[in-house]
Amino acid sequence: MNVIITDSAIALYKKEMPLTEGDSLRLFVRVGGVGSGGFSVGLMQDEPTSTSYKINKQGVTFFVNEDDFWYLDGMTIDYNEDLGYLDFSNPTFDQIDHPNQNK
Repeated sequence: MNVIITDSAIALYKKEMPLTEGDSLRLFVRVGGVGSGGFSVGLMQDEPTSTSYKINKQGVTFFVNEDDFWYLDGMTIDYNEDLGYLDFSNPTFDQIDHPNQNK
């Protein structure tokens, strides 16, 4: 399991969610839609379990629970301040419009 959260993304979360040292945030997936549907990534304050994948950066623990490992493994979360754009990219999903299109 590998998730990268850039310093700029963490700075945005700390600004928008008024986080303090020692807070924990869970990254989770919400699956929806018809057919291949897709998914969105959410973030909420929560506490990790013993099996959670944890990332400790800038005094905050970001974590993913086992149910969401498959979706988030390999993901990079970055924030471009100039564009005001939070980007969730994952090379595992090379065709995000329709994942089975190239098979």
